[in-house]
Amino acid sequence: MDWAIALGVAATLVVAGLSGQSPSPLGYALLAAGGLALVPRRSAPVIVLVVTGLCALGYQAIGVDVPAVAYLFAVYAAVRAGHRIVAVAGSVIMLAALPLAALASLHDMGEAFTQARGALEIAWLVAAGAAGEALRQAERRADEAERTREETARRRADEERLHIARELHDSLTHQISVIKVQAEVAVHLARKRGEQVPDALLAIRDAGREAARELRATLEALRGDDQHAPRGLDQVPELVDRARTAGLDATLTIEGHPHDMPAAVDRTAYRIVQESLTNIARHAATATASVRIDYRPNALVIRVDDDGAAATADTTSVPGVGLLGMGERVTALGGHLRAAPRSEGGFTVHAELPVVRTS
Repeated sequence: MDWAIALGVAATLVVAGLSGQSPSPLGYALLAAGGLALVPRRSAPVIVLVVTGLCALGYQAIGVDVPAVAYLFAVYAAVRAGHRIVAVAGSVIMLAALPLAALASLHDMGEAFTQARGALEIAWLVAAGAAGEALRQAERRADEAERTREETARRRADEERLHIARELHDSLTHQISVIKVQAEVAVHLARKRGEQVPDALLAIRDAGREAARELRATLEALRGDDQHAPRGLDQVPELVDRARTAGLDATLTIEGHPHDMPAAVDRTAYRIVQESLTNIARHAATATASVRIDYRPNALVIRVDDDGAAATADTTSVPGVGLLGMGERVTALGGHLRAAPRSEGGFTVHAELPVVRTS
């Protein structure tokens, strides 16, 4: 569009020169140059203002009586870009210099003034500046309205996060604390009596500790004052160890060369493994589970398999909240998730997360 406008103005100036006296080759060059100089008027409006003004003075000085149309476009572009003082100063200089340029070829001050006035009518000059200023103000108001909408949306999101944080705190903190404290007391009493602490009780105690930590970190994140590093791939071995403590024969396999991951991918990978192991312990009635993490050049692949006997209807027909949450996390990152029963029995969760390498 910028090139089309510039070529149109250049062609108009050249045709206007042909309709009068026949200009010299220099006159044609100045007319065309004045129009083509408008191409970068958005990125360099002040330079375009100067170039079009010099071209107009140049062809007036050699006797080409053509209106300075290109300069009017340049004034409009400069004012729209916010260079009002430069546009006004340049226009005052042009109004003073055009009669002098015309005088160089006419040698008659009155006729030169008349020709200069026709080349750059003050009314048109004011109109160009006013149009540029009006559009600039309209764009500024539109930008302010957009910023206001964004600030309103951000404020509402912050309020909603605080509301969720309060609800979670009021509804879960007390119950999780009770579970954790009761499990701690039971383990302490069993050891005090010299009794062997059941593995299930130890698993409940550890799960209570982890749940309390996770809830605290979630509440801090929702309130915007998270001071703890989020869980990621570095903590996956701890997940597998806790699963073994709970009685699940779980293995962890790392393939490829581990490297730094984007924070979102790191957290999502941890949550996928966490939710998968939780579902296995809760639903699968299984003896073994395998976690495989594959570091590929442009992707991270996570696969969790078990050999349990979870009912298909419970896992595929009506996905639980955990599976839905995993799917939403993976989709948000542009990845793919497959969670389905295996043909040889058991269940598999396979996730592929794209990774954009920054170095």
